Formats: sequence, C-alpha cells, structure tokens
Amino acid sequence: MQLHAGGQVVASYVVDPELPATLAPRPYLHPIRTLAGVVISDALPEDHPWHLGLSLGVQDVNGTNLWGGRTYVRGQGYTWRDDHGTITHEAFDLVAEDRFRERLAWRDPHGEVLLTEERTVSATLVSDTAWVLELGWALTAPARVELGSPATNGRPDGAGYGGCFLRLARHGAPQIRAGAPGGPTVGPGEDAVNGSAEPQLVWRADGYTLTCSGLGEGDRWFVRAGIYPGICAAWAFEEVRVIEAGQTWSGRFRVVIEDH
Repeated sequence: MQLHAGGQVVASYVVDPELPATLAPRPYLHPIRTLAGVVISDALPEDHPWHLGLSLGVQDVNGTNLWGGRTYVRGQGYTWRDDHGTITHEAFDLVAEDRFRERLAWRDPHGEVLLTEERTVSATLVSDTAWVLELGWALTAPARVELGSPATNGRPDGAGYGGCFLRLARHGAPQIRAGAPGGPTVGPGEDAVNGSAEPQLVWRADGYTLTCSGLGEGDRWFVRAGIYPGICAAWAFEEVRVIEAGQTWSGRFRVVIEDH
C-alpha cells in the first residue's frame, strides 16, 4: 500500500508482514522517502531486525513484548522469552491516496486482545522540498493495561524506549537538537537530547532534515545516533503508563521531511 504527497509516492505501508514471532509482527511504514527520493527509514536491519521503519511498539504491555527481540527483565537483563505478541490489522475505514484510517488489535502471545487501536496516517505536501507525515493513534483498553519499557523494568542509561518509533537509515553523522520553535535548544547530540521533553526535535542528516513533534503528557524523546540511528516518542521513558479499563489514550506523531 502506497502513500502519496503531491501525487508522488513518499512511503509504503506494510499491512500484514510475514515475520518471525520474535520480531513482534506489526504494520509499519517503510520505505519512507524525501521528495527527492532519499530513503530515510530502515527496516529489518541486521543490528536490530525488529526495528520496522515507522511503527508503534512497546516492549512491555501487561507482560507481552510488542517491540521484538529480547525482553529486559529486572535483575536478569535482556533475556529471550516466549512472550512476543502481535499487532494485527483488522480493517480499513478509509483509504485514500494521501491518507488512511485503520482499526488494529494489540494481542498477547495467545492472540487475546490487550488493546484496540484506531490509527490514522496522512501525507501532506508543504513545499517543493518538504512534506509532512503524521501518524495518530487511539488506544482503548478492554481491561487495565500497563505500558512499560526497559527503563521502567530496571535498565539504566536512558533506555526508556517504546512508543512511536522511527528507525532511520544511516546518512552520515546527524546533528540533533530539541527545543521550542524559535526558542533556546537542547543539544546538539544524542546524550543531550535523549530523555528531553522539548516540543520539537530536529534531526539534520546528509541531504535532509527531519523536524519531529507530538510528545504527549509524560512522553520523552528517546534518541539513538551512535549504535544505530532512531527517534522515538517514548510513552514510558521513566514511569509506566496506565490505560484503565474502558479508557482511550490518544496521541499523534508528526514529522516534516525536507530535502536540503
């Protein structure tokens, strides 16, 4: 399935990937391109094959790993466990050239539904050199759900990943800053920006710039540039996020993708 901006294909959406259970199969966007055709995303990379372009994924959803790979266990570290779930496509409610609206289910290893999701994805042309990708979600809990991360399970060093994650292709050494538009900035660099709650994160790489926004209350930016390149609007960076039974939690990630 392809997504267009200004009549041009800028991203593909993999609806039902055939992947091993250990990769926590889930729909994802890849490849994502600039208007000039530069592929900015990566999927199934050798270093972390469970990184799938732009996707939603959380390592601990009531004990189910919906991120992929090893699970961080308090007192043990990263451990291979038979705890991987899936996020399944249930139906499209709208499909257009530049947007779609989808229903999904977040499932445990036995297929039981932990969360239902309404997802919206859109592409909007903003200039001859830039377009905007938006991914919105509304997660509803049939029963109480706790979303956690390696950090909330005891891992140190700012490893609060999980949420809306964009695995990037490597295009040189990026310059990374965060801040409010027109205001002072945090950074540059991974160490300065990781864990920040600034409203906007700017990632400048060879040939393109990404301007990301959309942190919700309690969210933090999880950023990696050294061992691999990636940006995450992290939902449980320091504390477990709880969605009570019958409640819906919504958010939206926005990234301006600009050639330069």
